[in-house]
Parts: sequence; structure tokens; C-alpha cells
Amino acid sequence: MKMKTRKTRTRKTRTVITKRRLIRSVAACLAMLSLCALGHPAAADKKEKPYALIFGTAYGPDDRPLYGVKITIHPPDKKHPSWELMSDHRGEFAQRVPPGPSDYVVHGTGEYAPAGPDGKLQLSKKKRLTGETKVHVESQERLDISVHLTE
Repeated sequence: MKMKTRKTRTRKTRTVITKRRLIRSVAACLAMLSLCALGHPAAADKKEKPYALIFGTAYGPDDRPLYGVKITIHPPDKKHPSWELMSDHRGEFAQRVPPGPSDYVVHGTGEYAPAGPDGKLQLSKKKRLTGETKVHVESQERLDISVHLTE
């Protein structure tokens, strides 16, 4: 088999063998693919803890999802929140909680500016809204809830 060679002109003339470069690059690609296929050994040994998922949507007084609602989740016997999060552009939020029979209070606070007849927000009529709901978690499950905010 004849090898391809290429001469480049620099200060000194040198011969570069392109077949070796090709073999090295193919070997490097195969090594990377084998590492990706095997996965990270530490991640394979680590087991994920069981959890329940509280997934919810925050709604305003016009029954439309609200963005930027501050959500706090805590057990009923605690005053301070165990988790704080914000609703996204679709009004949705999600939080992992420990599994097992337990109750949680989900509280939401946010601001709402009604739309005028021309469709623009009326910032002068901005209102502060709150809402609360209770959730009971039995085991490892997903609970879909909604928090309706009112004045």
C-alpha cells in the first residue's frame, strides 16, 4: 500500500504523512465513543433517592396562568418555607419532596395587572394576589395541583 505524502514549504522542507493523522483521529474518535457508551462509572454506582413530585400551575383571577408567582412549600406545622420557587412563563412550577405519607401547604403570591380594552396592561390598577392549597403525598408519586390567586 502506498502512503500519501505531502511536502510543505516552511523554513525547512518537511514531509507530512497524512495517513497517520487519519489513523490518529479515527482512534481518538473511537476512544471517545467507547467512553460515552460506558458512561461515567461514579454515576452508575450512585443511586437516586426516591422522591415525590409536586407539579402545579398558578392561575390569576381571570383563570389564565400567571408568570413570576412566588411559590412557597412547607409542612403545615412549620411557619417558614422549606422550598421557594417561581412559576415560569406558562405559570408552571415543580418541586421534588420526600416520599411518604405527609402533608404540604403550597402558598403563592404575585402581582396582577388587568388588560384594558385596547389589550395593554393597566399598570396603575396592579393588584397583589395570594392563594393557597394543601397537598397530601402518599408515596413516590406525581401530584398535579393548581393554585388560584385572588385578592
